[in-house]
Amino acid sequence: MKIAILAAAVAMTLLAGCNATMPKMGAESAKTTATGSAGGETAEGANLQLEKCDSPLGTVSLTEDQEGDWYRVFTQEYKLGSTIQPLRLLIQQSNCFVVVERGRAFQNIERERALQRSGELRQSSNFGQGQLVSADYSITPEVLVSARGTSGGGGGLASMGSGRLGAIGLLAGVVAGGFRTNEASTMLTIVDNRSGVQVAAAEGSSKNTDFNVGAALFGGSGAAVGGGYTNTPQGKVVIAAFTDAYNNVVKAIRNYKPQKVKGQGLGTGGRLAVDGAPAPAPQAKSAPASAPQPRPAPKK
Repeated sequence: MKIAILAAAVAMTLLAGCNATMPKMGAESAKTTATGSAGGETAEGANLQLEKCDSPLGTVSLTEDQEGDWYRVFTQEYKLGSTIQPLRLLIQQSNCFVVVERGRAFQNIERERALQRSGELRQSSNFGQGQLVSADYSITPEVLVSARGTSGGGGGLASMGSGRLGAIGLLAGVVAGGFRTNEASTMLTIVDNRSGVQVAAAEGSSKNTDFNVGAALFGGSGAAVGGGYTNTPQGKVVIAAFTDAYNNVVKAIRNYKPQKVKGQGLGTGGRLAVDGAPAPAPQAKSAPASAPQPRPAPKK
């Protein structure tokens, strides 16, 4: 029994020591799969598993459905922020698209132009019209599934007998503990802004396992030092799922070929005819090339 109590005290001391460390810049434990930085086409410290392109395929803006149920759960229950910022980093690091601002910072862009029109800015500020870059595509992120603690394992080994067997059981419980799995499944869709046609979509997924040291030490209560599940933030799992989804998008568009409706083109009625529906609009025929004219004879 004394051995068991001593082992518990040592474990508590070690856990308390872990909680007393100073903040550490660049700590690996705080990183997500969206890591590093980007400047222009240069990326530093990017995830080595991130898919990349030799040159951009166009410009994109990102938009979230903030009225969706997933967004409410994501922000209110998990206390997490927008998914857009880590996605912007991933996209720029990949060099597959150039990101244009259409979010909150766009209000600042409009404000500067309003100040220019009011005459408050210096004449050399050069905030005139015709400088904003259009967004060729829109990327929409969505969290399909995000669940914490979807499965568990008992941490009751600490409640075994007394004496040496009890101590062995306790230490085994410290190592094994309880565990839970955090899971996330996400979706990214890309829409062509000029035509409104969806050009790509991909799903991504991720999961991790958390260990309950507190339940192992204290027979499942987890009420003392080290108690409760040492959850890796659910946001990390979600960002990993978005990284997976973005990689899948890049793989899909590397050999992109547009979908075609044979013989009539998009948006003219479709090939699944309905009784009584008007016939598809005829496609405009290109003018035939004019016959080459003979060259004039050289002057004598």
